Amino acid sequence: MKKVFLTLMALAVMMFLLTGSMGCLGLGQIPPTSVGNSGGGVGDGHVPPGNDSEESPGEPEKPALPEEGPLPPNEAGRVMVLMYHNIDSLEGEWTRTPENFWSDLALLYREGYRLVSLLDYVRGEINLPKGYSPVVLTFDDAPRGQFNLVEENGRLVIDPKSAVGMLVEFDRQHPGFGTAATFYTFYPTPFRQQEHVVTKYRMLLELGMDIGNHSQGHQNLSTLDNTGVQRVLAGHVTDTRKILPEYRVASLALPYGARPKNRDLAVKGEYQGISYHHEAVLLVGSHPAPSPYHSGFNPAAIPRIRASDPYLSQWIEHFRRNPEDRYVSDGDVNVITVPAGREGDLNQEATGSRQVVSYSAR
Repeated sequence: MKKVFLTLMALAVMMFLLTGSMGCLGLGQIPPTSVGNSGGGVGDGHVPPGNDSEESPGEPEKPALPEEGPLPPNEAGRVMVLMYHNIDSLEGEWTRTPENFWSDLALLYREGYRLVSLLDYVRGEINLPKGYSPVVLTFDDAPRGQFNLVEENGRLVIDPKSAVGMLVEFDRQHPGFGTAATFYTFYPTPFRQQEHVVTKYRMLLELGMDIGNHSQGHQNLSTLDNTGVQRVLAGHVTDTRKILPEYRVASLALPYGARPKNRDLAVKGEYQGISYHHEAVLLVGSHPAPSPYHSGFNPAAIPRIRASDPYLSQWIEHFRRNPEDRYVSDGDVNVITVPAGREGDLNQEATGSRQVVSYSAR
């Protein structure tokens, strides 16, 4: 027994050292060293203390992602598309503190949500292990708090308290959570560091993140005529191509949530030879979106949930109490699995060539 006890103690010390020492993360560093309202381990979503030494230890070994999540599949359920704005030191109506943003990620992780990109959601290409639910992150306005670069020891690193820095670090600590996110920018200075705009855009793509249209200068589309709407939406495409010549902007978040008088122009249009075509158009509020296979799904009017108190926690609680309303993956992108009786909710055109399977709950 003594030998077993000593062995267990040695393993505990080893795990503490591994999780308590973190070095540089690719282009960035660690997030805030103290978040949440109480202490806890990495599994609770809390960040262990950083390492202040100049030399960084090796990356801790990542735990294996469970093959299956806790819930039965339901790919006719609803999906949370979350809307963030600024990340800054004071919580406000449109601002999340770094600590609260990290806590949001931890809550989603514990509740069995995993990140998918907006475009994968819209296209019905939700590739998650069985039993997990997709959640989509969107960020409007591109303030500096979403993506900030700072100089450290003579080189640029991602600010660990910016949204991008925390997303990358959270996924490092919680493998399988993902880093998918779409940033809805406008010009002339997305992310508010003019000298780093090109670098930031390229880094976003390298991290598997997307850039979306928020109009050229955050114009209210409802106040513009047809020509004006196309001018500012195509103008965003033009300015984006100046930075990323080959990039295709494929989604729009409506500034102020305001639709143009001709709603078709939010989806596609052309101005002075520059065309745009948005696969998704995002609204401002205020409830979960339908499954992409559901007959009620409209990619030109996707609702979002404001990711702040009390809205996010209210919808998390709703899905706790009503798990049958929640999209849960079956783990196979070529199969659509729904509870018996939900087959009629599906749009046959959206399901395409995928096999539809229903089951009866025991």
